[in-house]
Amino acid sequence: MQGLVVCKNADLFTVESQDKFYNLKPSGKTKAKGIFVGDRVEFDENITKVLHRKNLLIRPPVANIDRMFIVLSQSPKPDFVLVDKILVYCALNDIEPFIVINKLDLCGQEFIKNVEEDYRDYQIIKVCAVDGNIESLVSEIQGLCVMAGQSAVGKSSIINAINKSDSEMVGSLSKIKRGKQTTRIVKLFKIGKNYLADTAGFSLLDLSMVSKIEERELASYYPDFLAGRGRCKYRSCLHTIDSDCGVIDMVKSGEVSKRRYENYLKILEEIKSAKKF
Repeated sequence: MQGLVVCKNADLFTVESQDKFYNLKPSGKTKAKGIFVGDRVEFDENITKVLHRKNLLIRPPVANIDRMFIVLSQSPKPDFVLVDKILVYCALNDIEPFIVINKLDLCGQEFIKNVEEDYRDYQIIKVCAVDGNIESLVSEIQGLCVMAGQSAVGKSSIINAINKSDSEMVGSLSKIKRGKQTTRIVKLFKIGKNYLADTAGFSLLDLSMVSKIEERELASYYPDFLAGRGRCKYRSCLHTIDSDCGVIDMVKSGEVSKRRYENYLKILEEIKSAKKF
């Protein structure tokens, strides 16, 4: 039989198959290779095989992610370098990203306008978890989804709001004892035919997620740079020197966000520094 791993608690895995749930342990070979929530697996009395995995997020440990909701708010002060790192990570791993502005009741119009301008090449969702205004986000939960963003932006509040507003999500996993959330437990909630990781996501990313990128490749993960890159005199342009650089020209004209460009330079320097060691 085949199924989806929807919960992991130490060495015990809950697998959903045809609307039924099975608590299973891995065979010796599959245990050695690792099994994660989100994995598609084959099983009998034990999990015998992990099927092809398209991506894997280490923190939280979730596999086969389709969409990622990157949550930010005016308070705490956003870490836009982190946002851009997550966007690069999504591009590298075939994950569709969404920018989620939370705490609308506390966000000024200028802040919202700036975010919309800086990230105009991405899909933006605006919600207020404390008011239960999350329908626009729930409608975009398709496939297997996770949340990301720095601490205190309201990831847990959004998950709690979805939990209260969608009885199907709660009921679908009613056979699984939830217990206290710990770092050893990761679960998926089922929303219709889709899933949301029951975790507050992650707030930090080390450079390992982009360290394999060559310096000259980083700009290709910035869709807003595309037109400018075509105007650069040199194909090897890193967009750090004024002369004959189409990207810098677009920054000067306002076609590319200055903040996005500065984030690019910071990540580029991190990659350069990592290559020295």
